[in-house]
Amino acid sequence: MPTDRNREIDGYEGRALKASDLMDELSRAVELARDRKARELAVLDLRGISTATDFFFLATGTSDIHVRGIAEHIIEELKKKDVRPDHVEGLRGGRWVLIDYIDFVVHIFHPAAREFYQLERLWGDAPNLVLES
Repeated sequence: MPTDRNREIDGYEGRALKASDLMDELSRAVELARDRKARELAVLDLRGISTATDFFFLATGTSDIHVRGIAEHIIEELKKKDVRPDHVEGLRGGRWVLIDYIDFVVHIFHPAAREFYQLERLWGDAPNLVLES
């Protein structure tokens, strides 16, 4: 668990992702996840290594209900700013909710699902920012 609020982790080509690199909508999603007490917050910078999206935002809830609550809060609050997801998956089940905003994708996991899929490891060459919950 990081001790400082925005710990930079070196990524590929020696780059580090900084909180100032995040777009406003993504920064807002991070704050909304914090509002709902999400854990293990991290942002992966996929620019330059994927054409699918620019960023992944990862967060963990403590239960299926908590995962759904975090996801619903992000979706509803960003809609108030006219930021609507292109696609949402997994909301009913609550084990892994994916919210696709095109430029960034929010992944909210149940702890077991996050451990199983290990997106940070899969995208291990992406610069990332670990955010204190």
